[in-house]
Formats: sequence, structure tokens, C-alpha cells
Amino acid sequence: MKRFFAFMLTLGLATMSLTGHSHANPLQAKVYKDPNCGCCAIYADYLVARDYEVEVIESDQVVQMSRMMGIPEEMQGCHLTMIEGYAISGHVPLETIDRILAERPEAKAYTLPGMPMGSPGMGGVKNAPFEVYQIKDSTAEVYDIR
Repeated sequence: MKRFFAFMLTLGLATMSLTGHSHANPLQAKVYKDPNCGCCAIYADYLVARDYEVEVIESDQVVQMSRMMGIPEEMQGCHLTMIEGYAISGHVPLETIDRILAERPEAKAYTLPGMPMGSPGMGGVKNAPFEVYQIKDSTAEVYDIR
């Protein structure tokens, strides 16, 4: 239980770190992943290959963390990535993350639900556009289509 509360404090501090100052390169990301999931590690490698400094944290609390960020359960991914105060759920493409960081919207969470084939960290061929949702004020709306 102590570990869970320490994690919650860390998550809270990470979400409060949203600032308007320029970034030091490389950008830092924390990927909270289910210990039994392999695609989460591949997503972390995807970020590393694009010059992110990534810390992978295995946790059985990803569902609870996602819920705290306002992401509806049916839209949650198997991992949650914290970047510059934003919660990124699932296999969100880096182009969308770049857009989020450039625009700095007020929403704190973004998700690409459903683990679509061909998305970063998933195998296979992309067979439909990826719809990334923005979670704001407990509602989800399409933010980006890739």
C-alpha cells in the first residue's frame, strides 16, 4: 500500500509539472506498464528510437492511474506514458505527441484505444486511421486522426 501511495504522489507531481518553458533535449517520458505486457516495452523502444529519454516502470496500477487521469475504462491502453505533464494512454503516434507539446492544450490525457494494428508498438499493418482522443472535463473527443 505504501508503494501505491508513493506512486500516486509521483503521478500527481508529474501532472503538475506542465510549464511553458522550452524543453531540454531529449524529452523525458515515464512509461507505466503492466509487468506481463510486451507491446508496452516496444512502445518505450519506439520513444527511445526517437530521442526520448524513457524510464519504464512496471506497475499493476495502470488501470487505476488511467482512471485518475480521467480516461474512461473502455478507452484505456495497457500502458500509461507521462510526458511533460500529459498522460498518454496506449500506442499514440509520436506525431500526435509532438502536436500536443507544440499546442499545449489544457487537457491532461490523450488515448488511442483498442491497440490498433500498425500503431507504434503493435505489429501488423495499419488498416484504418488512428483516432486519438483528448480527455477534458471528463469527456472524450477526437483530437487527432493519423
